[in-house]
Amino acid sequence: MKRFSILFGLLIQALCLFSQEENWDVYMAQYEKGAGSTIIDMSLKGLAPMKQFPFLLATGVKLIKCSPDGLPVKDEFEMLYQISDRMKLLIDSLTKNKPAGTFSYQCERTDYYYLSDTTGVRKILESAYQTAFPQYKYSVKIKNDEQWDAYLSFLYPNEETFEYMSNQKVIQNLTKEGDDLSKPRQTDHWLYFKTEADRDIFIRYAVKEKFKVESKKLIKDTALKYQLQISRTDKIDIESISAVTIALRKKAKELQGTYDGWETFVVKGK
Repeated sequence: MKRFSILFGLLIQALCLFSQEENWDVYMAQYEKGAGSTIIDMSLKGLAPMKQFPFLLATGVKLIKCSPDGLPVKDEFEMLYQISDRMKLLIDSLTKNKPAGTFSYQCERTDYYYLSDTTGVRKILESAYQTAFPQYKYSVKIKNDEQWDAYLSFLYPNEETFEYMSNQKVIQNLTKEGDDLSKPRQTDHWLYFKTEADRDIFIRYAVKEKFKVESKKLIKDTALKYQLQISRTDKIDIESISAVTIALRKKAKELQGTYDGWETFVVKGK
């Protein structure tokens, strides 16, 4: 994943362009033909589908400059921002809308919106592309998507990708403190279960996987009242820790429980 580090930083900067009331995040994933990057408003998950926005608009351009992975290069980001900003201003002037995300893949960058009305949208956007950005090949696609399938099934990260995103945030904080991610260290994990029996079954699994039980607590006034804290010495680079947390979350889910995250301490290199 090292080759994505510069792009990831640029995408994080792009999130500052959006409203603070929204919850924009970014992730990268592998698709059939290679890597793709997605910027998404995570806050829409709890609202979707929004019946007042039944139409999906997918619009964007084919990149002039892109990396061997088919992703935007640093030199082109400023122009891509200009294109997106111009189209957003036009869309805002035409109809009520909800920006849902941006997908970059195979030398194309596409912005996704949900609209309340489509009148005049295609004609005006096409004219803007042709007039203001004639050097770019563009795309304007509009369709009914009352159930928000594009957002829920395509843009929104799947379970494993969401796990990766959560772990990446922890690792970023450790890196800021000068952590040497290559050094294994004790890592603690927290889980919650509905019944003591389910927790006991999980403990047997965890011990078999060389985890140590650190604590067991009863949390009152909650459905998942049986807390469990376990630990193990592991590497915490993104691939290593994600393999651990995905396995723990999957096993907890089998037992109607939930995995609630991990933490560790900073280990600095010499």
